[in-house]
Amino acid sequence: MRTTLINIGFGNAVVAERVVVVITPQSASGKRLREEAKENKLLVDATHGRKTRAIIVTDSNHIILSAMQPETIANRLMNIENE
Repeated sequence: MRTTLINIGFGNAVVAERVVVVITPQSASGKRLREEAKENKLLVDATHGRKTRAIIVTDSNHIILSAMQPETIANRLMNIENE
């Protein structure tokens, strides 16, 4: 099985096969997921102090905050699927 990493900004990467969904942090579900992950110690902040622009949900229930636009991350995921 091949493992593919996706750059989510500032030298951070996630395993593409583990990503379930990428959403905006302003959505109601995004805010709820962020708070629940923080309470359960499953929140990973990969923004390096910058504004959170995307929330990445993984199959392990980890929530990853990224400073990259959700569209950019989604495009990178789609490019991998098309290879």
